[in-house]
Amino acid sequence: MGTPDFAVPILETLIKKEEVVLVVTQPDKYVGRKKVLTPSPVKNKALENNIPVFQPLKIREDYELIKKYQPDLIVTCAYGQIIPKELLELPPLGCINVHASLLPKYRGGAPIQYALKNGDSKTGITIMYMDEHMDTGDIIKMDSIPILDTDNLATLSAKLSILGANLLEEVLPSIKSKTNERIKQDDNLATYAYTIKREEEHLDFNNLALDIYNKVRAFNPAPLANAIINGEEVKIIEGYVGEERKGLIGSICNIKKDEFGIQCLDKVFYVTRLKPFGKKEMLVKDYLNGIKKENLLNSIVK
Repeated sequence: MGTPDFAVPILETLIKKEEVVLVVTQPDKYVGRKKVLTPSPVKNKALENNIPVFQPLKIREDYELIKKYQPDLIVTCAYGQIIPKELLELPPLGCINVHASLLPKYRGGAPIQYALKNGDSKTGITIMYMDEHMDTGDIIKMDSIPILDTDNLATLSAKLSILGANLLEEVLPSIKSKTNERIKQDDNLATYAYTIKREEEHLDFNNLALDIYNKVRAFNPAPLANAIINGEEVKIIEGYVGEERKGLIGSICNIKKDEFGIQCLDKVFYVTRLKPFGKKEMLVKDYLNGIKKENLLNSIVK
């Protein structure tokens, strides 16, 4: 049971090692300006391997088909819906989840984004049993990797996805033989990574430049951080922390050939790649070629 690209290596591991009798994923969605009905990456992978696919709109109300398959084990990874109790209790080997954090840290739907946004030095994968609550089940095994300064949501997700697939392959034999560990989580140490809300995508330059940098990479490639420049929303895709300077916070204080700097609480955050409203992603060099630089310098970014 999974939906995005992140879950595909997990499915590939299961196909390689086990008999996957059914794949459950989210319904196809309309994507892009042309509203093209698009299947999930997990569905595509299942169809490539001639595996039946089930796409319930609300799995809490529609799960009878799953019961007919009589699964020995249910594996979930970034599925996107809450699994009802009757399904959790169905397979004799249980329901396990491949979660992209070192639980009990970052329970919830956006653990990778939170790890980047908070400037963590490491993160990892937890393989765990599922229960009725959000990511509170017993831990089977964990593994960690460092978060590089250059990582963004795309690069870190790709690394964690492979880590999760490898860790799942490692623990599957002990899960099947019921010899695996079951480690209770310490609820007192729990933190939460709720799904990112639209208002959280906005950048506030009253913060440290490093906080701005971390937020930009946490939301790249989607949903992308944003700011208002000269009355227009601009998506900020890439940048870096520059020199210490004490100017007017939020002002564009420096314009170079292929970047411009915004004064933060302590230092300057330089933007190198962005997406103007209604346009494609571009380098700042190309953005600057299309505007009057004098209208940009000293303007306030909101």
